Amino acid sequence: MSLVPPPTVTDAAPPARLITRPFVVVTLSAALFFMYIGTLVPLVPLFIEGPLDGGEFGLGLNAAIFAIAAVLARPALGRLADRHGRRSVIIGGALIAAAGGMAMSQVDALPLLLLLRAFTGIGEAGVFVGAATLIADLSPRDRRAEGASYFSVAVFTGLGVGPVFSEWLLDDVQFERTFIAAGAFAIAAAAIALFAPARVTSPDDDAMSTVDSGGRAAPPVKALASSGIFKFIHPAAIGPGAVLAFGVGGLTTFFLFAPEYSRDVGLSNSGVLFLLYALVSLVIRMFGAKLPERLGARRSVTIALVSMAAGLVVFAAIPEVWALWIGAALIGLGAAFNYPSLMALTVNNAGDAERASAISSFTMFFEVGSAGSGLLVGLFAHFVGKQIGFLGGVLFCLAGLWVLRTIVAPRDVAAPSVRPATAPSPSTS
Repeated sequence: MSLVPPPTVTDAAPPARLITRPFVVVTLSAALFFMYIGTLVPLVPLFIEGPLDGGEFGLGLNAAIFAIAAVLARPALGRLADRHGRRSVIIGGALIAAAGGMAMSQVDALPLLLLLRAFTGIGEAGVFVGAATLIADLSPRDRRAEGASYFSVAVFTGLGVGPVFSEWLLDDVQFERTFIAAGAFAIAAAAIALFAPARVTSPDDDAMSTVDSGGRAAPPVKALASSGIFKFIHPAAIGPGAVLAFGVGGLTTFFLFAPEYSRDVGLSNSGVLFLLYALVSLVIRMFGAKLPERLGARRSVTIALVSMAAGLVVFAAIPEVWALWIGAALIGLGAAFNYPSLMALTVNNAGDAERASAISSFTMFFEVGSAGSGLLVGLFAHFVGKQIGFLGGVLFCLAGLWVLRTIVAPRDVAAPSVRPATAPSPSTS
């Protein structure tokens, strides 16, 4: 006879604690690692076009190699994280990326640099999969979008501060010391990850699972298949990942065209637009982290896609400096709402034993959306110009909106009301 009381249906159950010591450890480790990634953002292109004389084609190969390596590695990394723990994938990924970054300081040919970029792509995928999965593990089921929001603040902060540090330390010619300093951030991230839990058992997942007639836990809502494409891509990630990819398409359009277009309009430094975009997104994610759960995935992601589309329309329709500020703010608003709810949808539709595989599949759509939209929107803008080219990003946002509201979230679904009588903190090991 079981001594564990059955779950009760109540709206008054106290919320489980979200900000715990392991949560802070994982977030800090991710912030340092993405400081490393951010440091490489201006450094690698300058190194390719400068000392290596790789030209624009070399820049394109650099971006492609990094994205392809990350995409191909994610299915295996997800399985490793499910089988051997999240912490080992974070540490291994950070060290692989650190080795790749530091070794770049010694190369004198583009092919070798591209090989090392593949290692950094694999390492980045490992850290992101492991850390994002641990954050989902440590977040109560009905606060996972909030947890994803806080985690993304660490990622955005690292990516935002890293380029500033890189430009300051580089001083135009100091490539070797800047590559080594960048790698040191990744090593520090691995060291901090040593204090993260290897595995997490989320008690509210156990409480909310159903049982079959034999008393065994029922299978998750969606599971990896034994063969076929769903052996490598988790089915729970397909719908939310497709919406994410379309949203990333809109964001990529902004990243591609805003720098030169803003100069054509009369703004001397496009960096301030990206700063405004990042600040709007960070402020909303920090102080409005609970909004995605309150609004629901359908509403919050609709806000994201409509806001990004509106910002891109402003860029395309009004070639004025004041319009650039409005467009960048709208895109920042959209970026703040796009990721957290879609991540929560993915996690909540996968079982605990396959959570890392689901998240690795979901985050793969970042690279898929970026690479695919960059190619298509770039081709479109080649014929119509950058200003009209922004409308290509609008089409991506509208496609994502259609997939969201007809397939992924055709209606608002209330948060589950079945909760354990008490809400213990997640157990870690």
